[in-house]
Amino acid sequence: MSERLKPGDTAPDFTLPDADGEEISLASRRGRKVIVYFYPAALTPGCTKQAVDFTDNLDLLADKGYDVIGVSPDKPEKLADFREQEDLKVTLVSDPTKETLTAYGAFGEKKLYGKTVTGVIRSTFVIGENGTIEHAFYNVKATGHVAKVIKDLKIGDTE
Repeated sequence: MSERLKPGDTAPDFTLPDADGEEISLASRRGRKVIVYFYPAALTPGCTKQAVDFTDNLDLLADKGYDVIGVSPDKPEKLADFREQEDLKVTLVSDPTKETLTAYGAFGEKKLYGKTVTGVIRSTFVIGENGTIEHAFYNVKATGHVAKVIKDLKIGDTE
């Protein structure tokens, strides 16, 4: 299990293929704020709920200067199916080696239905324009998480 990241840490850079096989890198986003979220598997109920919630709030997040990138171990072809079936607008990238997942502490032991298993730990990171982690959320719930991120970032209806 890799160490968990915390606010103030430098976000590990990555270059991963998106749903179309195009290379997406975190470094190319310098100067913008980025929300990177890690999820276990495309086309599953919780992961679909989370991706749809991010898509539904993408305009609000983009208006505040945030890009959103979802990372899973799924192959780009499965991500393309996920995007098409759910009409997703967020950028989805593939990390089949789990190297990026591990670098963010988003892969390792977790509890699943009372058992300890090894897998993707649903996590979200808010990365500042300079590449520094501003917020690190581990073991998040798929439902309601996007609303919590928006609230924690103090954007939306509360301004």
